Formats: sequence, C-alpha cells, structure tokens
Amino acid sequence: MWLVEHGHALYLPLGHSPDCDVIAETDEGRLLRVQVKTSRRYRGSRWEVMVCTKGGNRSWSGVVKRLDESRFDYLFVLVGDGRRWFIPSHAVAGGSGILLGGPRYADFEVEPGAPLPI
Repeated sequence: MWLVEHGHALYLPLGHSPDCDVIAETDEGRLLRVQVKTSRRYRGSRWEVMVCTKGGNRSWSGVVKRLDESRFDYLFVLVGDGRRWFIPSHAVAGGSGILLGGPRYADFEVEPGAPLPI
C-alpha cells in the first residue's frame, strides 16, 4: 500500500463496522484514520467510486452508511488501472459516491501502483 511505501506503520482496527479501514502512524507519531476504497467502474473519462456502505457480507437491511468526514482523516482510493488518490476527509465532496480522474481531486492523486487484478 502507498502508505507503507512512504514509511508509515499501519494498524488494523478490530471490531464490528469500524469507521476506518486502517490506522496509519506518521513519522511524528500522529495517527491517521484511513478509509480505503477501490473501483473498477470507469465511465466516460472518470472513475466512479462508491464511498458509502450498503450491507457488505450480511443481508442488506436497507440502511446505507454514508461516508462522514468526522469519522476518518483520509480517503485512500485505488482504481482499476492502478491510479491512486490520498484525499483529506474535508475535501471529499460526496456522501455516497465520487468521481475521480478530473480536476476536482487532481491535487490529491499520488503516484500510480499496480492495476487491480481482474
């Protein structure tokens, strides 16, 4: 993962439905709550990324858990062709989905990684 490549230690939260997927520790000892998303959905010239949760592995109760910026510090996204973004929570403008690959999140794109496996 990009965070490890940049020297951050990663920790996994335990328990049911944590609000972040990993905790990253910076060189200064600061802990960052990171939500991780992937997407293979490419439409037109943008990557569509679902940032809400609709049930996961359990039968869906009809409740949608929207991304809430107060519950994470950064959103890390990896898309099908290997492009990656590390977006601060305050910059995420979408409770259920965002579009990547255009100008809105261009400043938060980091170097690409390996493409997602098919």
